[in-house]
Amino acid sequence: MPKLLLYPLIALGALGVAAAGLIAMTLALLYPKLPSLDAVTDYRPKLPLRVYTSDHQLMGEFGEERRAVLKLEQVPLNMRHAILAAEDDRFYQHGAVDFQGVLRAMMADVFSRSAKEGASTITMQVARNFFLTNERTLTRKLSEVLLSYKIEQNLTKDQILELYINQIYLGQRAYGFGAAAVVYYGKPLSQLSIAEMAMLAGLPKAPSRYNPIINPQRASLRQQYVLRRMHELKFISDAEYSQALHKPGHASSYHANVLTQADYVAEMVRQFMVQTYGEAVYSSGYSVITTLIKTHQEAAVRAVREGALAYDQRHGYRGPEATVELPASGATMADFEDALSDVEIINELYPAIVESADDKEVSVYIKGIGPVTLKGTALTFAHAALSAHAHPNLRLQRGSLIRVVRSDKQGWTLVQLPKAEASLISLDSHDGAIRALVGGFDFNRAKYNHVTQAYRQPGSSFKPFIYSAALEKGFTPFTIVDDGPLVINDPKINNGQPWEPHNYEKEYLGPIRLRIALAKSINTVAVRVLQAIGPGYAQEYVKRFGFDAAHQPAYLSMALGAGDVTPLQMATAYAVFANGGFRIKPYFIDRILDSTGKTVSRTQPVVAGEGAEQVIDPRNAFIMTSMMKDVIRMGTAAHAMTLGRQDLAGKTGTTNDHVDAWFCGFQPSLVAVSWVGFDKPMSLGSQETGAQAALPIWMSYMSTALASIPESDAIMPPGIDVVSIDPTTGQPSSSPDHLDDYAYATTAQNN
Repeated sequence: MPKLLLYPLIALGALGVAAAGLIAMTLALLYPKLPSLDAVTDYRPKLPLRVYTSDHQLMGEFGEERRAVLKLEQVPLNMRHAILAAEDDRFYQHGAVDFQGVLRAMMADVFSRSAKEGASTITMQVARNFFLTNERTLTRKLSEVLLSYKIEQNLTKDQILELYINQIYLGQRAYGFGAAAVVYYGKPLSQLSIAEMAMLAGLPKAPSRYNPIINPQRASLRQQYVLRRMHELKFISDAEYSQALHKPGHASSYHANVLTQADYVAEMVRQFMVQTYGEAVYSSGYSVITTLIKTHQEAAVRAVREGALAYDQRHGYRGPEATVELPASGATMADFEDALSDVEIINELYPAIVESADDKEVSVYIKGIGPVTLKGTALTFAHAALSAHAHPNLRLQRGSLIRVVRSDKQGWTLVQLPKAEASLISLDSHDGAIRALVGGFDFNRAKYNHVTQAYRQPGSSFKPFIYSAALEKGFTPFTIVDDGPLVINDPKINNGQPWEPHNYEKEYLGPIRLRIALAKSINTVAVRVLQAIGPGYAQEYVKRFGFDAAHQPAYLSMALGAGDVTPLQMATAYAVFANGGFRIKPYFIDRILDSTGKTVSRTQPVVAGEGAEQVIDPRNAFIMTSMMKDVIRMGTAAHAMTLGRQDLAGKTGTTNDHVDAWFCGFQPSLVAVSWVGFDKPMSLGSQETGAQAALPIWMSYMSTALASIPESDAIMPPGIDVVSIDPTTGQPSSSPDHLDDYAYATTAQNN
């Protein structure tokens, strides 16, 4: 060999030996400094705070990381195969490093123009995710290799794969495939199709790049690659492969990691937990079991949504939310999805873009759903917006951003985001357990909780407390009070001007019994009753129901609900009537569990008849309930009779200028209160009474909530007589003609 060639070869050999020696020395220095494997041998991931209904349906999750830790045997075999096909198909054959894979990657990098091939094994990814950063340095890579060997010496392959499945980041704050299944598809990992599993298995390579929500086209290509590898590796059959390609599944951000819409209660729980246990609750794995019932909560959400939309429909279409620029022709799915990417789905009201419109049908693209044609009754609400002569701000045309909602009966229907707010709360009348709470139309749109935070005038729904006070002063349901014009000269109210309370219809019935006055919500009678018993006495009396006297000024206008209350206070107060006179304390947390499932705290409710304070006479509660049953039987809430029950009682409420609409009602075991109004107080409209706006919400909820509760009635307590009343004089009568015109009276009053 010529000397000119020999010397360079000797030099290269010497350099190789020196490099090998340097690497060996580096490895020798690095190995003792490797971190302990406690993080993997004693795996304790950061677990979020989770909030559940009483029947263990997930309501909310709070923490930096979404997780659902699974044992390997809980992971479907197809999911494991999808992961191996995507990331490391020789995982069970090679050691910590797959030298065959390294060689393959090197060849691909040299000869392929496509993206660079990866050579990291699942064990190497576990080492990197638990202990190392993603920096690209030789030291970090050598540490990763050494850690991988150390892990393989201490754990079995199954244990390593289980760690990977639970630890790997998959986008959308989801760590692990169990959490990702719920985040992207709204269901447990065990319920995913092969195609959906393949989609998730494609995420570890680049969670952002292959996110099916943000980059659906790239994600689809990655999904197809994983399915092809599964097929090539004989993990799935020809038929399974074909079906997966034709039914790829649909991922959506709407499938948040929540199974029941109860954001307002979940936020109440979060605030309580942080105040009680500190910021550690976000990673300590606490589980909070609330008092909510899944079916009740879903019924309440549906009732509030339908009630708010019904109010909105009565007041006309306001036009598209915005206008989106689309290509002149041939807009693709990607064009529509990009245009809708920042527009949220709000309480099942999907955003959609109009592709074309005429006076008979409108073609739209619905976010996450695709193209749909609206026609007939689906367009009734916005019929005026289809006219060629419609105002430009109202007219539906190409690029208009609108809202649609899907119903079982009509399919997709055009709607709009309501401006008015609505809320509902229900609770167990005997122990105060909150069964459903909806603090507004949509939590993501407005986090203000109208059930607990909104102090509003209750209007006539406050009258039962004034009448209850009157019973204590000797009034009876058949006491005659004049319903006639009334002028009040009180410098403390109405800015010192004479106050003339009038009835809703501005009609007067003359002398009338209290029972009828309450059923028909006669204002002048309520004011005269308060005059008789004294506003000061009434102000003190209503404190028994939990009202703050400071919010109930001792003026005659209190009779018409001029003070301030929250829906939660009203539900608590009406429970006193429902349970026979006991004041209960509402609560929403049943118990708190730590990460091991051990109970660390449990609420001990105060139960009516078993420790709760008796705040009004049981005879008073019974008589008031009988009077409020007449509100439904023949009064302002008569529409509730369509529920087909005889054990319902309640009271409508409408404030001055129709600013607030209420219905507060109950069955012996369950109280519910609904409210409708604007955040900035203004009139709902001249016809928007409690019976029109709030009662339908209450009825919709109760129709579901009471479906499994047998009809029952309050037991008449001792000391009450049933008497027939002469409707003219209001006095007891023995005439058989008056037997149906009954009233209750305490024995002492009859004597």
